[in-house]
Formats: sequence, C-alpha cells, structure tokens
Amino acid sequence: MTAILTKNIMPDERSKTQARLYKQIARAIEYIAENRMEQPELEDVASHIGMSPHHLQRTFSEWAGISPKKFLKALTLQEAKQCLRSSASVLDSSFDSGLSGPGRLHDLFVSIDAVTPGEFKSRGEGMTFKYGFHASPFGECMIVANERGLSGISFIVANRQAALGEQQTGWENAKWVHDQASTEPFATRAFGIGSHKSELKLLIRGSAFRVKVWEALLRIPSGEVASYGDLAERIGRPGSARAVSGAIAKNLIGYVIPCHRVIRDNGMITGYRWEPVRKMAMLGLEAAYRTDAGLESGVQTP
Repeated sequence: MTAILTKNIMPDERSKTQARLYKQIARAIEYIAENRMEQPELEDVASHIGMSPHHLQRTFSEWAGISPKKFLKALTLQEAKQCLRSSASVLDSSFDSGLSGPGRLHDLFVSIDAVTPGEFKSRGEGMTFKYGFHASPFGECMIVANERGLSGISFIVANRQAALGEQQTGWENAKWVHDQASTEPFATRAFGIGSHKSELKLLIRGSAFRVKVWEALLRIPSGEVASYGDLAERIGRPGSARAVSGAIAKNLIGYVIPCHRVIRDNGMITGYRWEPVRKMAMLGLEAAYRTDAGLESGVQTP
C-alpha cells in the first residue's frame, strides 16, 4: 500500500513519507484499541492523530485493506471468545500439516535455524549481529539480523536502548553493529503488506522446549487464536500451560513468531511483553482480515 501512495516520490522522501504514514496509522490503531469500550467515532480517531476523517478513512483502508470501523468491531471480547471457539478445527488441520496457515497480514514462509550448543554456551562469541530501527504498522521496532537470518524483533516500549539491551541478552559476547541498510529488507519482509512471498529464515536461541513451543506458534494461522492450555496439548505436553506461557514470554522475534495469537481461555487479551494494546491491535487486524476474507469468498466465518 505504501508503495502505491508514494510511487512518485524520490527514494529518501518516500522513506520519510512511509515512516510518517506508519506512525500515524500506528497511533490510530493504538487509539482505537485503547478506547474500544467507548466505541470511538471516525472523527474522534482522526482528531487524535491530526488527520481529516476522510483522509483517515482512505489512508487506513488503503494501508490495511479494512476500514477503522471493521477493525474496531474485531476488537471486542465477544469476538475474541468466538474466534477462540471457532479456531479449533482450523488449528487441527494446520498442526496436522505442520505448516503455518495463510493470512493477508501475516503470510510468510518461515524456516528455523537454531544456534549450536557452542554458540549458546559462548553467548555469541565470534558472531556478528546487525540491528536497525524501523517503522512498522504497530509502532517503531528494532530489527536484528545475522548472516543466517532474522534473529530479533523488539517493539520500542521504553526507549531504543532498552530494546537493544533486550535483544543482546544471551549474546553478550557477540559483535553488535548498527546497520539500517542491512536490516531494512527484513523489516519489509516481516511487515510488508502485499509483498511477494518469500522464505524468511530465523535464527533462534532457546532450550529444546522453547523451540518446540515457538515452532507450534508458527502453525497458528493468521486470524486464528489458541489458548495456552490448547497449545500445551498440541505439543504433547498437556498440563504444562504455565511452562508454555513462560516459553512464549521468552520469544524475542515479535510478530513473526506470532506469540500474540495465544490468549487466555476466557478470551482475555493480556500478557504481552511489548504491551497488551499492541497485541490487541495485531489480533484485531488479523480478525478483521479473517472476516473480510470469508465474506469475499462467500463463506460465512464462524
């Protein structure tokens, strides 16, 4: 979408325009999510981010493929509960096939490369990580990459330095280089809407149990959700919901490893290291896409 909006702008100006657009839409998403109980009108959202209602409606719809009103509707607790109930059969087929399901917002071919025991023990000695700060639909984020793939996505909550410290944990002996150009392609692949599908390689560091949980997260299709208990059963560890929750909390490749798709049994959207409102925004957009996709195909989503 942003490519369409900025196709006649010079590269540097296009980048600035895209970043500014992402920030405005991210603010709109956050405002709608935080004020969903008050059911804000389009005019309220537009006023908050400094856009005219008409401009917001057009820009939001062009960027997201849905209107602000549809996004707001998808954010209700009842929608979350309904999605949790209706996801069971979809998850069955997804886990049986071992593949991540399709989705308009999050449709990636992902392969995982786990670090070696030696790399784990040495805390990255001899390794190099490049990082950059990029605009995303959910606010500014830090992207970390290694020659073997994407190794981190942290959303900025406190400040950039805090995000860097978060990603450096466990890799204290590695070399860290700020390199926007190297991480830009990963940002585009992770968040680009309407981009061509291509494999995204991930470099992950964790215990065998955590890796198993993260692999299971990748099998939850966009627009679907699972409970912690359900995910525990699906990895063959019934009764380990608390341990699963702990493993999910340690995920440092936000959004791409979709830990935001796990919610409580009662449908409550809580427990996200980069703030619950951001998790709510991700789920709201995916749920809205799910509903739209069903209507477009003539299939009524549950």
